[in-house]
Amino acid sequence: MTLFDDLDDYLALPRVSGLAVSPDGSRLVATVSTLNEKRTEFVSAIWELDPAGVRPARRLTHGVKGESAPTFTAAGDLLFIAVRPGDAEDKPPAALWRLPASGGEAVEMLGMPGGVTGAVSARAADATVVAAPLLPSSSGIDDDKARRDARKDNAVSAILHTGYPIRHWDHDLGPDQPHLVDADGRRDLTPGPGPALQEAVFDVSADGELVVTSWRIPGPGAETRSALVRIDRATGERTTLVDEPGTDLDHPAIAPDGSAVAFTRETHSSPTSPPRITLCCMRFGADPVELAREWDRWPSSVAWSADSSALIVTADDGGRGPVFSVDPVSGAVTRLTHDDFTYTDVRPAPGGLIYALRSSYATPPHPVRIDPDGAVTELPCVDTPELPGTLTEVTATAADGTPIRSWLTLPAGDQPAPLVLWIHGGPLGSWNSWHWRWNPWLLTAHGYAVLMPDPGLSTGYGQDFIARGWGAWGGQPYTDLMAATDAACAHPRIDASRTAAMGGSFGGYMANWIAGHTDRFDAIVTHASLWALDQFGPTTDGAYYWAREMTEQMAQHNSPHRSVAEISTPMLVIHGDKDYRVPIGEALRLWYELLTSSGLPADEHGESPHRFLYYPSENHWVLAPQHAKIWYQVVTAFLGEHLGGEPARWPELLG
Repeated sequence: MTLFDDLDDYLALPRVSGLAVSPDGSRLVATVSTLNEKRTEFVSAIWELDPAGVRPARRLTHGVKGESAPTFTAAGDLLFIAVRPGDAEDKPPAALWRLPASGGEAVEMLGMPGGVTGAVSARAADATVVAAPLLPSSSGIDDDKARRDARKDNAVSAILHTGYPIRHWDHDLGPDQPHLVDADGRRDLTPGPGPALQEAVFDVSADGELVVTSWRIPGPGAETRSALVRIDRATGERTTLVDEPGTDLDHPAIAPDGSAVAFTRETHSSPTSPPRITLCCMRFGADPVELAREWDRWPSSVAWSADSSALIVTADDGGRGPVFSVDPVSGAVTRLTHDDFTYTDVRPAPGGLIYALRSSYATPPHPVRIDPDGAVTELPCVDTPELPGTLTEVTATAADGTPIRSWLTLPAGDQPAPLVLWIHGGPLGSWNSWHWRWNPWLLTAHGYAVLMPDPGLSTGYGQDFIARGWGAWGGQPYTDLMAATDAACAHPRIDASRTAAMGGSFGGYMANWIAGHTDRFDAIVTHASLWALDQFGPTTDGAYYWAREMTEQMAQHNSPHRSVAEISTPMLVIHGDKDYRVPIGEALRLWYELLTSSGLPADEHGESPHRFLYYPSENHWVLAPQHAKIWYQVVTAFLGEHLGGEPARWPELLG
């Protein structure tokens, strides 16, 4: 037995996330999340780690509502964001707190009427800038509180929009707007920003004198792009650093010596061309330069080495996510890590050291130190759970000769196992890191082998591989998945007579497409899935992005709903009502058409082999622990019914 055999044990596992290192490299902290006493919410706390990897981790914070987003000041004080209610009736917004390096209790550093959502401190000066929302008509922080109180007292939730977007993932945008605020002087550095700072990423120079941030610029209709803006922290003067129509410029990182800013550049896609993400560097006072143009990978994070001599970058690569060093002058790329892990939260430190979190499908995220010679040392934090099986790789060959690689989990023992094809979302992504929410080991513990392929459109295999399915989702991504399934079914441990397919978001789209184009699977699970593309396009929260890829003709040609009559496989439909990325209308229409128009319609009593698991309060992912537990219980019951011939045992809490 392992912790994956019991959902309660699995959900109780500690989860390591955000990493921060002090400017001098002497202190390192991480965020560790655990279940609350009611098991209804994950609560995070900040733990101190030993950079040398000798001493055990120790917990620093103990707030009832948790702490997150740790960062260090130049003096070594620890800053974090937390909600610290004063009494049972007091529900203040999240504030910025400071835990002195010299010891003692944490003190509130900055509270804002709408809360604090992020913070960045200068590395060599006493300066901190926070992200915080303000109402557009507010004349200041005190006025903002009065206006918020008025809306609350009058129970008004209405929002008047003049532009796009109006929603994002699972929450409404507005009426307040994100601002950047000087935490020390409580000064608004970005008055009247409009939607410019939605999803903004910003950095503060080491001397605290300037801020560089991404800046959203509305275009015609619902179009938008992101430029880079420089803000003088003393005066608030704002100037545009780089603005290139047809691109999104993001992830600015200012060199520790203040000489330059690095950033990513993403070209806007078209119906015939996918986006391309590259790395850029701009010396202040000079023009920006695109680096490593021949490097056929997409940088996913950007940081500077402590001495400003190199850019430290991560990128998907062949089912992994290594760390790379890029010369900011020549653009030469050097791979620093050579293991089977994906690295995130990369934090360079003095002496050429790099701290990061790394994970794979064999190991949850854990902190490590990368030495200048490339040696990687695990740092004590939380225990690694024992797995209920083994992990291997499978490579198939597509009809055009392209290799299609997959991860494959196999349950313990030597008996043939039924196969579950699990398709990743995105679709611009890769199965290359541990997922707490989409975890194959919970199915493997039930005796299933789980196949996780990277078909066309996946990242980490080059631009041409992404283009394989661009604007043609039902084409090579589908045939790639079938080739991967064929290769897995040839494995001696796989029982090819019992197979299922499942996926969420784009993976749910592919599950729907598969349902209408083959009957090879015994069951299909489709979560947060796209069904009718003509309906989906204008209603998703980022319709402008969708329109760049799919013309009306492409959407019709690739829409799963047009093949509903061909569906003869039992389907489990799952959707949350608060999903704004794939609106609930997709599931409602899919469910109705399964019952009325599929090859397995409801009988005269309204009974159907299909099932619909609906979450009125959940979003795109279904995150609440109690709901994630029910998700896996229903999925395993559905799979057991159709692949194992077992009577379905639905969770009692469903009523």
